[in-house]
Amino acid sequence: MEWAGEEKLFNWMRNKRMFVLMIVFILFVAVMGFSIGDRKKLTWPENFSLDSTAFLQEWMYRPAGYVAELFKDLSNLHAIYKENEELRIAAAAYARDSIKYNFVEAKNKELQEMLNFTERQKQLYNYKYLIAQVVAVGNDPYSETIRINLGSKDGIKINMVVVTDKGLVGLVNRVDPFFSSVMPITKLSETSPDTKAIAATVLGKEKDSFGIVDNYHSDTGKLSMSKISEHDPLTKGDTIITSGQGNVFPRGMVIGTVDSSQVGDFGLTYTATITPAADFDHLTEVFVVQLPETGENAE
Repeated sequence: MEWAGEEKLFNWMRNKRMFVLMIVFILFVAVMGFSIGDRKKLTWPENFSLDSTAFLQEWMYRPAGYVAELFKDLSNLHAIYKENEELRIAAAAYARDSIKYNFVEAKNKELQEMLNFTERQKQLYNYKYLIAQVVAVGNDPYSETIRINLGSKDGIKINMVVVTDKGLVGLVNRVDPFFSSVMPITKLSETSPDTKAIAATVLGKEKDSFGIVDNYHSDTGKLSMSKISEHDPLTKGDTIITSGQGNVFPRGMVIGTVDSSQVGDFGLTYTATITPAADFDHLTEVFVVQLPETGENAE
């Protein structure tokens, strides 16, 4: 009897389980059909699920976007810094090259003017001009000399004339292998045995004018020209040049400009006051005059 009762209970439970499975299957099919069907509105579980997912995605996306933008900005900042650095280097190089170009251009212009001067002189008297740099100017009032960076290795000799593109500077009085000393005409003194008077004439009046430039007055910055004949055509504003006489200074070197003339000490000859043509306060480059062939001063 007990066995029969248990069998009935088992059969009832099995039938009940089959019934529940059928109900679940029917509900599943209904839900699937409802979900797949053409609906204009979602159910509240679907809306809740979608909204939750969207909120979670937004919450995760925004920080990720900020981090990505941060790295992108850092990358752009690095690129901008690198570009600015390159621009600064280019600007510095441009400024440096611009200064260098302007300096070279100005130097070339200056040297071209000097070259034109030497070419004019070469065409006139066929002299050779050696360009030299002034490396020192002595301040000793008893032994004032100018040092240049040409010496015996360059063909420089004692008593060679030194000029600028403006006018006469002086004579070489000492020669070393690589440097030489120049005695400027601002040391001219008729009482000094170390200086040599300059035989001079007036440019354009060479046949009619003659005198001796033999003294420099440091208080006025002027040269004196003496032994001028009373019939000499020399006048104020004339350009005084070397005459080539005296076996020291070659002819044609510009000395200066006549400021004035007056009767000499004994009333027999005239003297003239000359403003030197060369600028002795700004000597940077000079020319050493070398005569053709022998390199010695002409008569």
